[in-house]
Amino acid sequence: MKRDWIAVDWGTTNFRAFLMNENRVIARISAPCGLLTIENGAFADTLHQQLRPWIVEAGPVPVLMAGMVGSQQGWQNVPYVTLPAAAKDVLAGVQPVETPWGSLAWITPGLCGQSAWDQPDVMRGEEIQLLGLNALHPAQEHYALLPGTHSKHAWMKNGCITAFSTLMTGELFSVLSEHSLLGRALPPQQEDNRSFLAGVSAAQRSVPFSHLIFSARTRRLSGEIAAEHIHSFLSGLLIGDELSTLPSGQRAWIVGSTSLTARYQLAATVTGASLTTVDGDDCFLQGLALLRSHLQELTP
Repeated sequence: MKRDWIAVDWGTTNFRAFLMNENRVIARISAPCGLLTIENGAFADTLHQQLRPWIVEAGPVPVLMAGMVGSQQGWQNVPYVTLPAAAKDVLAGVQPVETPWGSLAWITPGLCGQSAWDQPDVMRGEEIQLLGLNALHPAQEHYALLPGTHSKHAWMKNGCITAFSTLMTGELFSVLSEHSLLGRALPPQQEDNRSFLAGVSAAQRSVPFSHLIFSARTRRLSGEIAAEHIHSFLSGLLIGDELSTLPSGQRAWIVGSTSLTARYQLAATVTGASLTTVDGDDCFLQGLALLRSHLQELTP
């Protein structure tokens, strides 16, 4: 294998790729060509279209992909690895795919297991960030939050992912703000920290969730929350409810983008959660680089 390789994060709605030299990012691209936009299974053609400038310049370098590209609706269904799972277990589940231009390419598996509430749960992509978190910040134990459309709360011991739970915080915000009565006939929204923190505080009162979110309407009707701040209040309700699930006194890593982790850090000023931020891309790339180094040893 050459020193150059390509890391790909291919999700449901978005595609991101990073041209790497060992562990150093040379270039990056992002495009709204997630798997939901791919017609007739044209994953190889789409990947080639996105990577063509790099392939022309660097040649058919290896490609390592993670995320929903390995799901039943993706390029190739790569079976989940069952918990507990360390890097060697994820590596054992990696599957190759063929590319028409000759690059060696692989898709990583996701993970499956039982949640903290004894419900079946799955993840695809976040396991790479967790492996990267442990590589960047080695510790005997990690408790990590990975916020997003489907937030993950995960436990690791000695670099092995032992359990995780999914909370649909981001998707619920989208559904409630765009497709429910709570978001109907709103003026253009303005971000407002006071309204956001009011939502976080309201979520700490052990109110039934479906009743709690209705307060986004009643507080608007009463004038307690301005109509242009409803999204901020609703975001506070959802993030505050998510943070209320943290075990008492639990210190946690929060892995994600600067803007999103900042929202959780702000919410933590109300909930009292102790959160240490780490960049999600750094963890993702470190996790894939770890797997790539092992693949390099196995590849002639």
